[in-house]
Amino acid sequence: MADIRHERLQEALREGAAEFLVREATPQSLITVTRAVLSEDTKRATVFITVLPDSAEQQAVAFANRNKRELIDFLKTRIRGGLPHHIEFEIDLGEKNRQRLDELS
Repeated sequence: MADIRHERLQEALREGAAEFLVREATPQSLITVTRAVLSEDTKRATVFITVLPDSAEQQAVAFANRNKRELIDFLKTRIRGGLPHHIEFEIDLGEKNRQRLDELS
């Protein structure tokens, strides 16, 4: 039962982060939230993103990480239950590699 709750919280976090970034990010780049990974104790989360164009990746990650406090406040209005105290954004390298393989095939 705890696994289902954990998965639901991860999905809610992914959806909430995506909605937040759509509202707050500039239209100069396209930021897509691919997944969220929550620690077992639910105190830490990593939100994985992809960014187009690739040249805007570092700026997008820096923007998202600068706005973590606002994201948590936003999530409090969307998600019931325990939210992680610490959220980090990272580029989803696995998704980038998958896209690259799709291009090659």
